[in-house]
Amino acid sequence: MGGWVKLGHDGIGGWNMKWGVRKPSLKKSFAARISAKRYIRHSLGIKAPKGYGWLSNPKKAAYNRVYNRTSVSFWSLLAKLLK
Repeated sequence: MGGWVKLGHDGIGGWNMKWGVRKPSLKKSFAARISAKRYIRHSLGIKAPKGYGWLSNPKKAAYNRVYNRTSVSFWSLLAKLLK
């Protein structure tokens, strides 16, 4: 299915990176869509264009880029099976 891989070193003990199939969480998915922070940002129109994460938080952007390339969404696998 997937596992944890030690990737890099951040001075404290390294990063743990998930690889393989991501476990879906309906609770987290729902919470992200109704958060106050998201509502305010979208209603005010304060959004950076796609790819600007490197400017605001380069460490997080690098982690997310590796994570998204090494793991697979459960829902995308399900969609491919049902085609």
